Amino acid sequence: MGSILEKISALSFTSLGFGDVVLIIVFALFFLFTLWLIFFWALEIGRPIKLNRFSENPILGPIPEHWWESSAVFNPAAFVFDGKVHILYRALGQDGISRIGYASSRDGIHFERLPYPVYAPDRNFGIPNPNRVWGPLSYSTYHYASGGGWGGVEDPRIVLFDGKAYMSFVAFDGWGFIRMALTSLPLPKFARKEWQWKSAAFLSPPNEIHKNWVIFPEKINGKYAILHSISPKVSIEYVKSLDMFGNGDAYIHSIYDSRGRMDRWDNWVRGAGPPPIATPHGWLLLYHAMDRNDPNKYKLGAMILDKHDPTKVLYRSNRPILEPDMPYENNWKPGVVYACGAVVIGARLIVYYGGGDKYVAAAQANLEEFLHKLTSNQHASIEPVRV
Repeated sequence: MGSILEKISALSFTSLGFGDVVLIIVFALFFLFTLWLIFFWALEIGRPIKLNRFSENPILGPIPEHWWESSAVFNPAAFVFDGKVHILYRALGQDGISRIGYASSRDGIHFERLPYPVYAPDRNFGIPNPNRVWGPLSYSTYHYASGGGWGGVEDPRIVLFDGKAYMSFVAFDGWGFIRMALTSLPLPKFARKEWQWKSAAFLSPPNEIHKNWVIFPEKINGKYAILHSISPKVSIEYVKSLDMFGNGDAYIHSIYDSRGRMDRWDNWVRGAGPPPIATPHGWLLLYHAMDRNDPNKYKLGAMILDKHDPTKVLYRSNRPILEPDMPYENNWKPGVVYACGAVVIGARLIVYYGGGDKYVAAAQANLEEFLHKLTSNQHASIEPVRV
């Protein structure tokens, strides 16, 4: 390069030959191309991942003709089985009781749903008990604001193990208790739509409030792993069997502290989102948090946990990957994006979430690009999928 510059500087404009002109043009083009590469690299470093928009979210909404889901449908679990994406979503009717609805899709975007609930609460697992209800002994959206309901089965997450679909959920009993519970259904019955779920068992002890627990979709060091807190630290319970609960005092004791990174967007941590996803970099965990400087907005972040010891956080998003900016995320309960399910289809990471505690929406990213930005301390983000 130095010899080229010396040759160019030694030339006078009157003595330039054809070869010299070509040399100068080539050098100028090379210089401009280098500048363009630097500019493009700097631009991409700060550019969040953009998603292809298929059409307008939300992908599911309440159906007035269905009494059990006439008010809201939101916070869906999601998993892939038998060539389809299956979602089990929280549904709310005029009675204020949350039940679980079902829909499936070949492409992860266009869903067919059943006209009836596939899981409903029973006494002590979501049906309000007058002896424990704190407030009016009938449904009131003012007093019972947990997604607009006063009891039921809330915020499901699903993992597949040992030929079964294990569904964890929040059992909400009119503010009498908010506890984590677990049920399961053999996959052959699931495929035949025979909704004979196993009797639910509590994961969390009585007289404590717990939400946002997730089960890892693979065993870790030969045991099932249940993540039950991410603040003040990532806390995981390892158990030999998921069927051990419901027998006496077999509960998971958890400590939750809402304080997050005080100088970041997630200084008020709410909890984990969908079950973790295995990646070459570790476990991808999405989580919910709020910013005390931007209150009343549930936002979604991402972190990578160590593959063998997922109590270790390797990477964490510097900014939210999804914020409640769309009208359907502010329609019923303003400022809420709440994700309970995520799947990988080909190269795409698709996240299913509740918008405004009323709708089911979806967001996606190229998984490889998303992980690259997350692990290289760049800004990774997802946007609403349009169907």
